[in-house]
Amino acid sequence: MSNHTYKHIELTGSSEKGIEDAVQNALAKASETVQNLRWLEVTDTRGHIEDGRVAHWQVTIKVGFTLE
Repeated sequence: MSNHTYKHIELTGSSEKGIEDAVQNALAKASETVQNLRWLEVTDTRGHIEDGRVAHWQVTIKVGFTLE
């Protein structure tokens, strides 16, 4: 196993479908410009309520990636 140096960023993804989809949306967008994504940590989960139901989810994650 080689030694790695990681940098991390914080992202917030949203979805009307659910928490996992909100995470996937954030990762998909980040992967368009950030290479070598390696790990994530969910730091916050929120929901927006309309008419007594969850209208959409927001999930904040820390994402780590290796530096080249």
